Amino acid sequence: MAKPKERRKLKKRLLHKYRLLILNEDTFEERVSLKLTRLNVFILVGFSMIILIALTTLLIAYTPLREYIPGYSSVKLKRQATALMFETDSLKRQLDINKQYLASIKKVLTGDVAEVNFNKDSIALNEPRDTAGLEFRVSKEDSILREQVANEDRYNLFDPASPTVSFSLFPPVKGNITEGYDADERHYAVDVVVPKNEPVKAVADGTVIFSEWTADTGYVLIIEHGNNLISVYKHNASLTQNQGDLVKAGEVVAIAGSTGELSTGPHLHFELWNNGYPVDPTNYIAFE
Repeated sequence: MAKPKERRKLKKRLLHKYRLLILNEDTFEERVSLKLTRLNVFILVGFSMIILIALTTLLIAYTPLREYIPGYSSVKLKRQATALMFETDSLKRQLDINKQYLASIKKVLTGDVAEVNFNKDSIALNEPRDTAGLEFRVSKEDSILREQVANEDRYNLFDPASPTVSFSLFPPVKGNITEGYDADERHYAVDVVVPKNEPVKAVADGTVIFSEWTADTGYVLIIEHGNNLISVYKHNASLTQNQGDLVKAGEVVAIAGSTGELSTGPHLHFELWNNGYPVDPTNYIAFE
């Protein structure tokens, strides 16, 4: 503990006055004269440091200057990064759906009907989802509605009327069928004999989802129509439509030929798929 004599000595040092003079170097004229003590100097320096720190904090917190300081990022950049993260996740999910969709198209080309799905919405619904953090509660209104619907179904003797969808298909070619649809032999198509270079037409409005060459079936064209309907045209001499093109019913989409290792002469190998399963085209189209 400091003695009273030492404290008086320290107080005297702090309060001892000094004169600060600013002189003209040439004439030694006194320009500024200030009386200072050590205590005044300490207080002035302390307040100056506090003000400097406060101004620096305000500049960093409320002005764009903080973006130039390492470790700080702007709110705009954070929002852009968040938006890009969500967009990347959506694109990855869409890419996975497209991969499954293309896998179904490949199964059509090989005639494999196991686990074929042409409905992208169904593919999205079948994707695994993490529901561990979700909480489902049944509200009172939901319970009342469920009971009303159950009672209506219990006492309703007739099925409710539902709209039916009907459409007609345009024959892709006209000719004799040399080999018909036979699911037991895994021949999910009809082979129609046609003259070489005969125009092949679309059976309905739709979008071309495949237009490529394959070793076994030559030039192949696949069109996606409404009502989950797919039409397939194989062994063509050439194709007049590309993937992604929109076609109308009766529009020429290919030229008949005999391409591919499995072809034995000019004909059209035509397949019709509905909801992911092959159907007999002769039930909907008159080829002869």
